[in-house]
Amino acid sequence: MGENRFRGRSLAVINDFSLEERLYLFEKTKELKSLFREGKKEELKRFRIDDSDFGVYEVFLESSTRTKESFKNAAEFHRIKISNLDVGASSINKKESYADTFNTLAGYNNLVFIVRSKLEGVCRWMEINGKAFAERNNLAVPPSFINAGDGKHEHPTQELLDEYTFLERNNWNRDSIHLALIGDLYHGRTVHSKVQGLKIFNSVQVDLIAPPELALPSHYTREMKANGYKVRTFDSIETYLRQNKIADKWYFTRPQLERMGDDILKIADSLRAKISFRQEFMQYLPEGTIFYHPLPRHKEHPTIPTFLDSTSLNGWEEQSINGKLIRIVLLGLTAGKLGDDFRGESEGGKHPDEPFIEEVAIDNNRSVKKYTEGVNPISHGIVIDHICRGEDKKEIRAHIGRIIRVMELYGKGGEWITTSRENPDATKGIIFRPDREALTCSQINKLAAIAPGATVNIIADSKVIKKLRLHMPSRVYNLDSISCKNNNCISHPAHGENIPAEFLKISENTFVCRYCEKVHTFKEIWK
Repeated sequence: MGENRFRGRSLAVINDFSLEERLYLFEKTKELKSLFREGKKEELKRFRIDDSDFGVYEVFLESSTRTKESFKNAAEFHRIKISNLDVGASSINKKESYADTFNTLAGYNNLVFIVRSKLEGVCRWMEINGKAFAERNNLAVPPSFINAGDGKHEHPTQELLDEYTFLERNNWNRDSIHLALIGDLYHGRTVHSKVQGLKIFNSVQVDLIAPPELALPSHYTREMKANGYKVRTFDSIETYLRQNKIADKWYFTRPQLERMGDDILKIADSLRAKISFRQEFMQYLPEGTIFYHPLPRHKEHPTIPTFLDSTSLNGWEEQSINGKLIRIVLLGLTAGKLGDDFRGESEGGKHPDEPFIEEVAIDNNRSVKKYTEGVNPISHGIVIDHICRGEDKKEIRAHIGRIIRVMELYGKGGEWITTSRENPDATKGIIFRPDREALTCSQINKLAAIAPGATVNIIADSKVIKKLRLHMPSRVYNLDSISCKNNNCISHPAHGENIPAEFLKISENTFVCRYCEKVHTFKEIWK
């Protein structure tokens, strides 16, 4: 057999496991569930790690009951060492870095860390740091980091158990799903994981039900549509039930109004009313409708009232039961106890670097043109042309200033905005620096990230001797001048973790932070 592809793996976001890997996990969970129900205790041994030296650490920097306890019970099934970091006495609260804390614990033969935090992107950073730590210290396997919920980013293990439950109710048919997402879609990390997680179905229709104050952030909606989902929005359950195409699966989330300030608390009752189910709505539900909820429900203001517990709508209890089973299998995979027979596709993990500097052929006999704004031709230096081509003049001017600051292009010369005589809308920015030495390779790479689409002309003896066209890099990293703008990101300078910012291109003009996945335009990543 080949190398186990799951051993030592981390799960920071749902996409860390490929579609085929998730389906494999679900098959193993289905088998495990059957063995439990049939009472076949001897056969359960095939799933057990059964190693008292195998260490799992629960690090819950934010309160939790169900996720924490389901992982604890899953670890106890495996008969492994389970530890809990005392958050109140943790050195993290004494200004020790996350890296130092987790490296120390990894050095004590703890191989899996289950982390819940208010900061976003913690598990991604710890995965990167943990691999480097393992390599420096000759550890056979790097520590695994499992995201048990980070801020309002993702909750991938909840997504795994949700997907499993949907498939189970669908008789394992992956053709289609019609799902209503109801409640606090703004903060709901279980909902955010569904943006990518629902791709397990071939055809997806999602109905978003929330008042504007609790609506799904627009970039998640755009991602859903980019994934081919049919997406509709409604401001309340009452509005939703006035139309005829009602989902047969409803997924409720608890409104986290306490996170949204005094203005929201003043209208809390009104907001809750729009996303809470009421007795009078029963008559409008299609036959076979199932309700789900990641739990817990608010005891005073439950979005799913308790009178529904004994009805056929109750899918949330089976959903909760599946949580322990999913996490048993997940721990078994990261330990390498399961997965030797997996033959499907895995996620690549690496973001491919693509060429982004293009050298343009030039006519060596052509002189540098005289610019129409009256600047004399220069005999030696650089000209950066086509900056923010076609954009608003005010925005071009602001970005020219940003380029000069980031690239430290101070000194004599000039910069201005020109307009094409043939096309008045074809505006562009230009920076010229006479007597400036040619930019180094690293400077050119940096310039491409801040001025994609621009051209760089290297001038000597009044001729363009080299012309480069800049394209957007697939990654921007190893630069002191970039920073994630999400204050809750683990990499944000305010948290003092000294984490190098890194951004991955997702479209021609946008990046996401590698850690928290906040979307930035290429202009926003610069300090």
